[in-house]
Amino acid sequence: MSDLLATAKALAQAVPLLFGNRVEVVLHDLETETIGCIENPFSQRKPGDPSNMQETDFRPGDTVIGPYEKVNWDGSILRSISVVLRDDAGKARYVLCINHDQADLQQLNQLVRNLQPTQIAGVQPDSLFRNDWHERLNVFVSDWCAHRDLRIDALDRSTRRALVGSLQDSNALAGRHAAAYVARLLGVSRATIYNDLRAIAE
Repeated sequence: MSDLLATAKALAQAVPLLFGNRVEVVLHDLETETIGCIENPFSQRKPGDPSNMQETDFRPGDTVIGPYEKVNWDGSILRSISVVLRDDAGKARYVLCINHDQADLQQLNQLVRNLQPTQIAGVQPDSLFRNDWHERLNVFVSDWCAHRDLRIDALDRSTRRALVGSLQDSNALAGRHAAAYVARLLGVSRATIYNDLRAIAE
């Protein structure tokens, strides 16, 4: 293990220890194009999942990106910041993303106004979100459920299949790992999603 990777993993482990279970840290390995490690996972991802950064072209000045906001699988808002880690030659090797779940803070709206850090940018950083199908699926599923007043973790077979059908119609399941990720979002097996797709096609 390189010194840079060892340091990145140590940082990933340290941050949640200080800030608690509302903070997730994801280390993206740009060489393998996968998630190298994830600490305190609450975004339904795991080590070895695709990083979605394979076409990211970081500018030389990109070191700290954010804060910015994104949507988690359950519709909650995450405030995030990303750190580009480079080798001695200046090449980007890893991206350390720290995601803070805002659910508790949103319930204490007045307190949030007093505690919130620096204003975030109005748009998500294009260099990070250009290929992030995780984010697109999170938004699709949470919006679909919200418009029907449904909870993501409480769908019955009928409503789950309706959701899977909408995802299929929108070509959202075309990605190689998309079905497996949706299965994790819905708390079912990948085989269940494929069975739903076969039932829809009949």
